Amino acid sequence: MRRAALHWPPLILYEYPLNEGSRTLLRLERLFARLQLLVSRGGEVDHHHALMTVFEVMELLGRSDLKGDMMRELDRQRLVLQSYRDNPAVASEPLEQLISQFSEAFEALNRLSGKLGSEITSNEWLMALRGRSAVPGGTFEFDAPGYHAWLHRDAGTRRSDLQRWTAGLQAVAQGVRLIMGLVRESGQAVRAAAPGGQFQQSLPQGKPYQLLRLKLDDRLELVPEITGHRLMVSVRFLRADTEGRLKPAGEDVNFEYALCS
Repeated sequence: MRRAALHWPPLILYEYPLNEGSRTLLRLERLFARLQLLVSRGGEVDHHHALMTVFEVMELLGRSDLKGDMMRELDRQRLVLQSYRDNPAVASEPLEQLISQFSEAFEALNRLSGKLGSEITSNEWLMALRGRSAVPGGTFEFDAPGYHAWLHRDAGTRRSDLQRWTAGLQAVAQGVRLIMGLVRESGQAVRAAAPGGQFQQSLPQGKPYQLLRLKLDDRLELVPEITGHRLMVSVRFLRADTEGRLKPAGEDVNFEYALCS
């Protein structure tokens, strides 16, 4: 007798940072993922937007002591992982591989001298282009003929240039991926209900949650408006009207969420 196939509803994932550090890491993670995709392609427009993404990354890297913050977080998570070594329920080989990855990411960041992205900021051509990119339409050939010529080089040459310029950012990208990956793994998904489209939950003191992950049935055509901090998270579900304006849905909503530390 053949069993009927299970059809799960299409879910859309929302991630909301619960502190400024995780907000920065989330932004960097998305930018690095976009950069990797754009560099792998060969179109002129792809490589143009790859460079614009690099400049967005540089804006984030210049705002705080990100290197020190990441190294402290990598070391903290590595110590947490090491505490599982004597746990019989944890497979030792994958655990040791993960500990090794965190140690290598820590050392890679530690070897970086100066400010993050200094290879880019010391490149006069890139910095001139970064300045032009702040002007709407400022990178066209009549304002930046050298850049226009670069875009007309073959895709392999442009890709090699992009990889060379961003080589110093790879240690940052790897550290971000490891940190956010382990943060997500720490969360246990639970089902919840929002009566009248409203949900609120207090968070225990002393538990440093970093991320809220919320999954919602895409067919409901609802948008979660999430707010949160170290003591509380709240969600208000909205629906767009015919003109695209978001208004409270006012209906009971079932969803899934996880708090990650």
